[in-house]
Amino acid sequence: MIYPNLKGLLLLTLFFSSCRSIEVTNTWKLPVMPQNGIKRILVMGIHREPDRSTLYEMERHLSEGLRARGYQAFSAFSEYGPQVFDRITEEEALHKLERSGYDAVMTIVLLDKEKERHYVPGHVNYTPYAFYYGRFWGYRTVLFNRVVEPGYYVTDTKYFWESNLYSLKRGEVLLFSAQSRSFDPPDASEFGRRYAKTMVDLMFSQGVLE
Repeated sequence: MIYPNLKGLLLLTLFFSSCRSIEVTNTWKLPVMPQNGIKRILVMGIHREPDRSTLYEMERHLSEGLRARGYQAFSAFSEYGPQVFDRITEEEALHKLERSGYDAVMTIVLLDKEKERHYVPGHVNYTPYAFYYGRFWGYRTVLFNRVVEPGYYVTDTKYFWESNLYSLKRGEVLLFSAQSRSFDPPDASEFGRRYAKTMVDLMFSQGVLE
């Protein structure tokens, strides 16, 4: 038997767990994939907000996920520091990447974010009968405190992400694109790990990477 208060807590936990998940909404890949021979990939986050900690973690975990599959993959932040690519021209950026031997670039972009309000229903606090009924004060105290807790609203921020994989061989060719959405990450590193796993699994399952 699950008591009402424990059942409410369980439902609330499941609710927030689902909110924290990453949902892939759209994917695209080049209809005919070239024999690209990609070996070395730079993972580059694009973000205009001051706090880039989540994006840095996404870069780091994506790089690690690709390296685990046999690729030479590196985080742009780790290799070049913050905002280096924000201050140079396209020609300078491509020259820098070519000089470093990169075959491809994977971008991570925060497309948009919006607030979303959820209603969390209330529940009844309940203590098992035998625990309090035998003593007057225990009975009085529990009955006094046994109330229906009112429901309440919580506000989450929904994030909309896009990741693209560009081949740098024979020009800049878009090989793969995926759009996804998520809610406020409770932990930047854990969110980065889950996002990376989702993207890496997608690229391999769709034959984008070998």
